[in-house]
Formats: sequence, structure tokens, C-alpha cells
Amino acid sequence: MALWRLPVTCPAHPRNGRSNKSDSICICARGTVRKLDIFASLFIPKGRNPKKLNSFAEKLMPAATLEYSSAAPAPIDGHTYARLPKHMLLPNQRPDYLRLILTARVYDIVKETPLVRAAGLSTRLGNDIYLKREDLHDVFSFKIRGAYNFMASLSEDERWKGVITCSAGNHAQGVALAGASLGVPCTIVMPLGTPGIKVRNVERLGGKAVLHGADFDEAKAECARLAAQHGLVFVPPYDDPLVIAGQAVGGGGLCAGICEYVKRIGPPGVRVVGVETKDGDAMEKSLAAGERVTLSEVGPFSDGTAVKIVGEEPFRICKELLDGVIKADTDEICAAIKDIFEETRSVTEPAGALALAGLKRYIIDNNLVGAQKRFVAVVSGANMNFDRLRFVAERAELGEGREALLSVEVDEKPGSFIALHSIIHPRAITEFMYRYSAPTGFPISAPNGSTVSRAHIFLSFRLQAGTPTARQLEIKKLLDEMKAEGMKGTDISDDELAKGHLRYMIGGSSAVQDERLFRFEFPERPGALRKFLLEIRSGWNISLFNYRNNGADLARILAGIQVPPNEHAEFEQFLTKLGYPYIEETQNPIYRAFLRSGGSSGSSTPRGDA
Repeated sequence: MALWRLPVTCPAHPRNGRSNKSDSICICARGTVRKLDIFASLFIPKGRNPKKLNSFAEKLMPAATLEYSSAAPAPIDGHTYARLPKHMLLPNQRPDYLRLILTARVYDIVKETPLVRAAGLSTRLGNDIYLKREDLHDVFSFKIRGAYNFMASLSEDERWKGVITCSAGNHAQGVALAGASLGVPCTIVMPLGTPGIKVRNVERLGGKAVLHGADFDEAKAECARLAAQHGLVFVPPYDDPLVIAGQAVGGGGLCAGICEYVKRIGPPGVRVVGVETKDGDAMEKSLAAGERVTLSEVGPFSDGTAVKIVGEEPFRICKELLDGVIKADTDEICAAIKDIFEETRSVTEPAGALALAGLKRYIIDNNLVGAQKRFVAVVSGANMNFDRLRFVAERAELGEGREALLSVEVDEKPGSFIALHSIIHPRAITEFMYRYSAPTGFPISAPNGSTVSRAHIFLSFRLQAGTPTARQLEIKKLLDEMKAEGMKGTDISDDELAKGHLRYMIGGSSAVQDERLFRFEFPERPGALRKFLLEIRSGWNISLFNYRNNGADLARILAGIQVPPNEHAEFEQFLTKLGYPYIEETQNPIYRAFLRSGGSSGSSTPRGDA
């Protein structure tokens, strides 16, 4: 037997696979690998002189032979291949993934999912963007493919005993649905932090959910213990040829299956790129090291891809076939969830939108905006916990680069807010927070020799720019305008402390003289906030301000305003003229406990109009 390794697609053999003739033997076709490096398939009649093989190769490509072996590669031991029948193995004892994929039994239970063009994204990025809608399965994830394909291969005895698996959620639901269809009892070990929607779906489908461990790897260890104790077949979430063939990148199963099929069937120029989170990049680190690397910790946001070590078989395949790995951060994933919603009106989970987040990052990093190329992102799952939507909505605009988060230092005096707003205008302000605090407000020398305290304002607003470069230029222009007005602005859009914590903590107790506290409501429309700031008389200082655009029909503002007692009547007239509903909260015990540290207050009687 002989094997040639050739650098281009081999035109020599007219047939692929095993010969039907009894006097012929098949010599391995490994298939297309990276950079058009393939192993040639040859059908050699028995008894032929091996010297003729050399002659054949010379006629085929005289200077192209890179590797030659006079015998098939030695068999490779591995538990992951143990379930495969011999006709599904290549002569080198590796799985014949093309045959496995084409004969997978996934369509016994699943439906074909559509490939849809994302019109809005295509226009915005100047490329043809397509979404493979794997979120449309009955369990809202691609995981049913691999789970069913594996379980359909079980013997009657194995089915009677039952199966066990470990999963962060989507594989669990796939196993449960496959078990219900095949009549196989299923036990699923899930990490303690698994979203409730996934646990409930497992139980609804008839599976038994066992919650154990802080992450996937701890759940996997408990799963192995239970499997050994009760004699159950373990259904791997990704590290098995039958699972990979069914799924056709957390643990790498989906990525490996796509690589094996696309690199064998697709045109040579097609690239397959894996996407991971920045805090869960086990595959990228493993590929760089040339061996599987175990992460010490993984981020929990994209729980469907949160594994510390990739599968052995997916790593072998990806090391050979994957064209690269790109990483996306949490904000970019949130932006991708929003993009998919705008294109399809479907809400995906973080792992389900990860591929699109990476696709967008790939286009930007490689200067491909407007290149009119074709890209496909796999929307792999839609098992989103509802209570995560608030976080996603808050971070999506930042992830898209369409919102900026600034810290601005201004003079602590009446009129400073409207001066700052005038610089931002006409951009829509989405967040504006400030609390006067005498101990931290520090005095500086004013031009006339007096001292003026400085106030720190936390605000966010929507940008007009559409590209990362234009975004940077727009923010720089605004910061320069602030500097010219005696303000000091800092872009904190990438500061995780600011985005995740400080925006909710602006405040503190302060003894502000003559302060009155109000809750205002006004229509959430352009110009409403500006009207409010313009109407406040220059002599009334704003000592507390909290506003956040949350997408509702009404904007809700909390404002502390210093009003001397002799100006109360004039202030009441201002409130009437303003025309916005309000409630005074000056005597609210929560305000007095958390935002006020003593001193005089402006009024003892709550008032307002509803």
C-alpha cells in the first residue's frame, strides 16, 4: 500500500471511497486540509508492482510529492473511536468524517434550519452576511444534532440502562429530547449556575437534572463518578466523532464538525474561523501551545462555551483544519445579540451570538468593511435567561461602538450642566449622573482669585460615527471642546469598573444647604432633557442628578436642586411652567438615610402634581 501527500487537489483518482471490485484495495483519502494540502486516494489492483506507483506519481506531478509511505499509518488507539464501525475508519484508523457526516441520523428528529441573509448587517458592513439559524431547533440549540446522532448508535442493552451527560444547558436539552424520542432514560449533571430556563427544559423533556459544581469541569467530574457507579453510557457534549459528525466553539465540537465538512466539500478558498470569549479562550491558547491547555478560570457570561479545556478530538481536528481563532468581549457579544434581534426578532443567548460578534470583529480587524465578501455566522442557541436582558440592553450600544461613556469634571456652579449639554447636543444623552459631595469636591483657583469646587459628572450618549476610526475622532473632538470650556473629559467606555459598578453607585450622603429632591417624568423624546435644563434659573444649583434612558415611553429623572427659602414661591411657578409631572421626595426617609447627612432642607411638606 502507498500514500502520497500532494500540495494541490489530486485529479488522479476517478472514484472516492472503497472500490466495488474485489481485486482492488482502497488507499486512504484523508481529504483536503489547510492550504490545499491533501492526501491522495488511489485504487491499486492487487499484485501490482509497487514500482508502478512511483511511476504513476511522477506522471501525476513530477515535483510535487511532499511525503511518501510504503504502508498505511499505524492504528491510533483512542476511546473516542471505540464506538465507530470499521467501515467508518480510514486506513490510518482516523474517523472518516465525510462519511460520518453524510450518514448521520440527525434528520430522524431535527429539521433543516435556514440560512438567512442579514440585510441590515450586510448594508452596514458592506458585505453579504448570512445567519445559520441553529436556534430554531425544538431545543433552541444545535446540540440536539450531536446528542441524537450519538444516542442513535447505542445498543438495545445500553439504551435500557440509560445514559448520563454533563452540560451547561444546551447539550443537556439535546440529550433529554433525544432520550424522549428513543426511549432512553437520561441523567444530566449541570453546574449550579446553569440558567433556570435550561434546567426546566431538561425536566420538561423527561430528563433528570442533577445540579453540581461551580463550572462545567466540576460537573463533568461528578458525571464521570455517577456513570461509573451506575454503569451508564456517557454522552459526550463535544469530544466524540459521532457527536462531531452530528453537529457538523466552546469545547470545539461544532467548530470541528464544520471544519471537517467544509474543508472536504467547500471550495479551497473558504476559511473557517473559530470564535471564543476573551475570558474563555482555551482553544486559542491550545493551538498556540500545540497541545491542550487547561484554563484556571473561565468567564461565566457565555455559559454555553465556558470550558476550561477543549475536547481531545476537536482539538486534533481544529489544529489541522481551523484557519484561526478570534476573540470577542462581553460588550461585543451583547451588541451581536441586539443585531440578531434586529434582523430576526429572535433573542439569542450569549454563546448563540458569539459567532456573529467574532465575524464583526474579523471584518473590522482585517479592514474588510465594504469588501463585498460573503460571511456566515452560526446562531447556535437561544436559551436566554430573561433577567439577563437588562444587562445586554445596557451594554449593547457600547459593544457596537455607538455609545460613549465619559467622566467630566466641571465647575461646581449654576449653568455648568447646560454648558456641558450644549457641547454634547444634538446627540442623545442616555445617562447623566451627578451628586454634590463637599468632602470630595476639591477647590481650585478661579481667575478672580477666589476658589471654585469642581464637580464630577458621569454621562453616556449616542455617537453619530459609524466606524471605529470615526468614533475615536468624534470623541476627541468633543473632549477638545470641553477642554476649551474649562472642563476636563475622560473617555471611560472601556473601563469595566465604570461600566459594571460605578454607574450604579454615583451618590453618597452630603449636607447640601437648601436642597430639595424631586422625581420628574417627561416624554422620552429628543429635546426633553435639554428643555428641563434650560428652564432652570441660573441661580438654582443642581446638587444631584440621575437620568437613564431605559427605552420606556417616559423618562424618569431624580434631581436635587438648591432653592433658598425666600425663592420657594418663584420655584413653584417654575415647576408649573415646566409642565412635567413631579413628586417631591425631600422628606423621603430613603433619601435622608442614603443621600443626606444632616443640615437644613428646603421644605417639610411633600408636594407636586400627578
